[in-house]
Amino acid sequence: MPSFVFMVLLLGWPTVVGIREAFMGPDGFTLANWERMAAEPRFWEAVRNTLLLIVVVIPIQFVLAFGMALLLQSRLRGSRLYFYLWAVPLAVSDLAAGLVWLSIFTDRGYLNSVLAALGLGDGFSWLSYQHHSTMLLAVVLAEIWRSTSLVLIIVVAGMQMIPREYDEAAQVFGGGAWQRVRHVILPLVKPNLQVALILRMIMAMQSFAVAQALTGRNFPLLVGETYEWFAALQNPAVASAVALVVLGVSLVASITCLRVLRQPEAEVRLR
Repeated sequence: MPSFVFMVLLLGWPTVVGIREAFMGPDGFTLANWERMAAEPRFWEAVRNTLLLIVVVIPIQFVLAFGMALLLQSRLRGSRLYFYLWAVPLAVSDLAAGLVWLSIFTDRGYLNSVLAALGLGDGFSWLSYQHHSTMLLAVVLAEIWRSTSLVLIIVVAGMQMIPREYDEAAQVFGGGAWQRVRHVILPLVKPNLQVALILRMIMAMQSFAVAQALTGRNFPLLVGETYEWFAALQNPAVASAVALVVLGVSLVASITCLRVLRQPEAEVRLR
């Protein structure tokens, strides 16, 4: 009961207030807030950018995190140092990470300075609104650097729970490196991958500060549009509608991940 009350107060009540705000107007129930949201071109641009960020960033992060976890599991010399270095971005705030990468991609940043020193041009406007692809590249690189460490820690925690005897038995029966990864490691860390995938999808839906620091309003995202409607345009009703879109997409994505990655009941009973 205490846990239920806590969840109701923490999640249930704000959700009810947000739904009421999104569907209420001066004369009672209305869909005008949703119509105004849908009529705003930047909203659909934010939807496109947010989904594009999820599709591009998350697969790259999982491949990198799983590869780094395998390197750590091989117990190379200095592997503990590598782990701490790879986990450093987890302690950096979103805004700070965006500012770090802004110093790289800005017109007079480190990247253009290096290119000029190599004689490869006088510089390039990476974050200009006229170059949407390079803006996306900058945001993708910043997001990968910032949050891959979260996936890495979850995957490493799952690998540490695998008994070493399983891998040794696979080697005795002639299993190669790829076979051991595919038939031993991946099935056993599947629950960890499921948790990491859900967390990363929710976090990707909430991406805002990194893109805001890098591009301002030139690369809109859904949470950024929520902030813009609430703080700049002083319209909490439309802001609530956009926030409900983020909530709905996050719920659908989480439920889909749970169903797709759900373990068969026979396999669960066997474990």
